Amino acid sequence: MRRKPTNILLTGVPGVGKTTVIKEVAERLGQNAGGFYTEEKRHGRNRVGFDIVTLDGRRAALSHVNIKGRHRVGKYGVDVAAIDSVAVSSIDDAIASGKTVVVDEIGKMELFSQRFRESAARALDAPVPTVAVIMLKPNPFADAVKQRTDVKIIEVTPSNRDALPARIVEELGRED
Repeated sequence: MRRKPTNILLTGVPGVGKTTVIKEVAERLGQNAGGFYTEEKRHGRNRVGFDIVTLDGRRAALSHVNIKGRHRVGKYGVDVAAIDSVAVSSIDDAIASGKTVVVDEIGKMELFSQRFRESAARALDAPVPTVAVIMLKPNPFADAVKQRTDVKIIEVTPSNRDALPARIVEELGRED
């Protein structure tokens, strides 16, 4: 029986370059990867939110200062419906097609969605590897994920971030 590949979780302080690392990993994996990353949305010099960007080219607002509602992180309202429809489907599509699953991130905003939590768990259990950014701060769901025996946690730092994409892809053995 083939052993399930190890899942790789990237963590670190905000702004250290976790999304940059995961985007580079996805680029190196090419057609062997599916899932999503997040991208800042700016208005001039001000950050006004974040978008979900799937590896197959779909985009939706994850959060924005103009989104009203009960799901909030700081000044941002979170669009749970966009997480459910765009992020979750990108994870599920990657699993179904046998691709490495890319998730940016298992974080406060995404965890408002029960469907996202279920999809992230399916990805971690799938017979394909998952490379995900996971929040550093304590959170019951994220803490349980970090305790799994099939995960390798890598802290992204200014001194290791440039070398990490190549190291992760080599570890996965799935470069396009």
